[in-house]
Amino acid sequence: MNKQLEVPQPLLTEEQMEQINFTLIEALHTNKQVYLTYYKNGQRITETGFIQFVDSLGNLFVFIDEVFELKNKMRLSELIDVRFT
Repeated sequence: MNKQLEVPQPLLTEEQMEQINFTLIEALHTNKQVYLTYYKNGQRITETGFIQFVDSLGNLFVFIDEVFELKNKMRLSELIDVRFT
C-alpha cells in the first residue's frame, strides 16, 4: 500500500541547484531558520531547522531540526527546495 503513495524524485535544473546551494550558504552564515524539502523513500518531506554545515564537494550538509533539535546529516542531492521561514 505504501508503494502506491510513492512519488518519483523530482529532477532539478542547474539553476534550481545553484539557488538551493546559495540559500544553504546564506542560512549557514546568518543562522536563519529554513524550510527544507527533501526526497526520501519515495516521499517529499518538509522540515524546519537551522543549517550547521555545508560541504558542496562532498555532497553533504547538516541541519538541526526545530522540533527535536537533532543533528541530521543529509546528501545535497536529496534536497528539492530550501526557503527561509
